[in-house]
Amino acid sequence: MPNATSPQALQPDQPLHLQIYERLRALILQGSMAPGSRAPSLRALAVELGVARGTVEAAYDRLVGEGYLVTRGPAGTFVAAHAALATRAAARRETAPQRRGTAAAKTPTLEEAGTPLALQLGLPALDEFPRKLWARLTARQARLEGSLTRPAPAGHPRLREALADYLHRSRGLSARAEQVFIVPGYTAALGLCVDAVLQAGDAAWVECPGYPTSARVLTQLGLKPVPVPVDDDGLDVSTAMRRSPQARLAVVTPSHQSPTGVSMTLARRQALLAWAVGANAWVLEDDYDGEYRYRGHPLPALKSLDLNDRVVYCGTLSKVLFPGLKLAYLVVPQAQQGLFEAASQRALHGGCPDLQQAVAADFILEGHFARHIKRMRTLYAKRRGYLAEALMHQRALPLTVEMREGGMHLLARLPDGSDDLALQQCARQAGFALQALSAWSGGDRRQRGLLLSFTNVASAAQARRLCERLMAALAPA
Repeated sequence: MPNATSPQALQPDQPLHLQIYERLRALILQGSMAPGSRAPSLRALAVELGVARGTVEAAYDRLVGEGYLVTRGPAGTFVAAHAALATRAAARRETAPQRRGTAAAKTPTLEEAGTPLALQLGLPALDEFPRKLWARLTARQARLEGSLTRPAPAGHPRLREALADYLHRSRGLSARAEQVFIVPGYTAALGLCVDAVLQAGDAAWVECPGYPTSARVLTQLGLKPVPVPVDDDGLDVSTAMRRSPQARLAVVTPSHQSPTGVSMTLARRQALLAWAVGANAWVLEDDYDGEYRYRGHPLPALKSLDLNDRVVYCGTLSKVLFPGLKLAYLVVPQAQQGLFEAASQRALHGGCPDLQQAVAADFILEGHFARHIKRMRTLYAKRRGYLAEALMHQRALPLTVEMREGGMHLLARLPDGSDDLALQQCARQAGFALQALSAWSGGDRRQRGLLLSFTNVASAAQARRLCERLMAALAPA
């Protein structure tokens, strides 16, 4: 550790945690603490500086919240891989005059930067993932010759069996292992579904607001997305039938609608299934976070009500365990199993690594997955409360925080006249990865709000510091 943080460098006229924060930030900015390098432990730095451990922890929390440091559980705390890029961008903002209407600097994405940003959507609690257990299971599987071979197009047989059994117990699905297809992500799942049962030019209902990737990928695959409004009951089926009666696909998130968080009512579910039967169409159920409901039991999957085999169920392990896993899956109707097998043989993604699939199978079959889900459900309920309370108690920006029954993010509505895209831009420049609701609404300016993930907000104190920093970043907008 550079001696710039020596006890002599700390002055009594400024809070100690702020001095430590500023000195470490400066060292990262100067390159003295290189991206990817390990930061001193809380205890070691507290002893070196002669201060309480809580003082150092407060400084570290702020650095983590602002994206300069990243925690990796028992492995320790490290300088974020994108820290140098972020600090250079901050320096340019401090020295360069602001011009209204100029293009925003490109913010590093998770894939580009190699580390998550504050409040980033689509991430589980990375600090709580059981790394040692996963490493042990990986080492065990790596010693087996079969785990190093070319993957089967439809997926590892044991993982397919494990998922079929787990989904029967947890989501009410009755399916054989042969109906489960392993894919490397949501876009691959969409591609497999389109290739198996749809044709170029078919219309597809998509939720509005809804996950932007769905419409984009469907367009690339040759389908015609039809935006359908979402209200407090979920997808408006009657409006969808008026807008596009000949549609052959509906892509929905019925458990916790993405991004509003509403749950599709039983009446709407029945109407959607009835439409699919009458129109000889298909429903793709994206159950990306169906396990995470914080009041009562998780809702049954839409496919559990599907008596006519019109629903293709899509789930993910990447959003539940860790994004680098790159494992998702489809549960397909038994009558269409052959079509999906043929499509998986044609798939361009090349399948998923057998080693990762085998480890995931062990993780599920040995009961670790169910225990992890249960633990995360309790943890996320707390973390959701931390962020919601911090947002509701700040005074800089009038927000209405919607506390839905489940999900992995919060939606904070903005007052009329607000520009959520401008707020998103300011936040991104400061290292926050929140998203504007209007960007999920096809540019509909009546839909204004901010989408913020709470899964990696570890404490109430961190939530308050994040909100303070965020509100300061949003001030220019």
